[in-house]
Amino acid sequence: MGTFDFFKQYAVFLVLLSKVTPCLSFTSFLFGDSLVDAGNNDYLFTLSKADSPPYGIDFKPSGGQPTGRFTNGRTISDIIGQELGATSFPPPYLAPNTQIDALTRGINYASGASGILDRTGFLFIGRIPLREQVKNFEQSRNYMVNIMGENGTREFLKKAIFSITIGSNDMLNYVQPSLPFFSNDKVSPTMFQDFMISNLTFQLKRLHELGARKFIVAGLGPIGCIPFVRALNLLPSGNCLVEMNELIQDYNKEVKMMLNGLNQEMGPQSIFVYANTYDIALKVILNYHQYGFENANEPCCGGYFPPSVCFKGANENSQSVLCDDRSKYVFWDAYHPTEAANIIMAKELLDDDGGISSPISIRQLYNYMS
Repeated sequence: MGTFDFFKQYAVFLVLLSKVTPCLSFTSFLFGDSLVDAGNNDYLFTLSKADSPPYGIDFKPSGGQPTGRFTNGRTISDIIGQELGATSFPPPYLAPNTQIDALTRGINYASGASGILDRTGFLFIGRIPLREQVKNFEQSRNYMVNIMGENGTREFLKKAIFSITIGSNDMLNYVQPSLPFFSNDKVSPTMFQDFMISNLTFQLKRLHELGARKFIVAGLGPIGCIPFVRALNLLPSGNCLVEMNELIQDYNKEVKMMLNGLNQEMGPQSIFVYANTYDIALKVILNYHQYGFENANEPCCGGYFPPSVCFKGANENSQSVLCDDRSKYVFWDAYHPTEAANIIMAKELLDDDGGISSPISIRQLYNYMS
């Protein structure tokens, strides 16, 4: 028996097993930016990396070693997957020999610094924009078809969850001060939002054409409250950049309307869930003491003022500032939440079917048409 035939039969066995074993039945395909990147940027020439300590310091499966996640532990997607029964995490697409994982765990296509628009994040050099992430999924799908056939692949993908968490970098690039030699006349906020929405809609429809039926699309969080934006705009402690948050709220309304339209257009065999990350994140930031946090302004790692780099050097004199208790901070670094904050947001997203996840909760989505 050739090597390919062995792996083919092994993959088919795993697929069959997944249909009867609940702990293997959760499969997700993740698209997005550094909020959900699980290590794809480790394989790119990029300035956007989380491949050195103390990133991953609380990620138990790696023994506290960096995995490419831009936080101290698990992302929101990691936590939701575990709550729904996943026993391991979808590996990064660019890691070696991950195609077979598409048939069991799913695959993570997300990339730090990326955006809905191709140009977003170009100053970081390497990153994978949403359009290319969807193309990468198409390559994974071709692999599935080779193993299971077209009909088998479509049946398999009907039960998988497709999660899209992207757009924060597009918005950051739009509102932050123009850098020397890169300044361009900006379009109006309305035109920019429409451009983002049209590109996002196109990629969602493309995923639908490829067989996706269960979608989670996350709105943007209150980026005007992250330490980087607060420091860049010299805001007093506790204040957020109101103009930016208003722009994000307008965009989120458009995303929700777009998803409502897709739910009507695609019919009951498909469902697009809007994840309202803005409201839950803002609630945590403004009422942090109620959630057991002691600091919602400063990052645990990297310091308050730009460049806010989080790293561990050869000795204490060459490494960035690291807080004593990560569980007491809302923000891990200047851009990303701690695992403690991610846990709170993930649990609300899972079971709320009102103002947080709509039209149904993520847990209900998991059981939808299963």
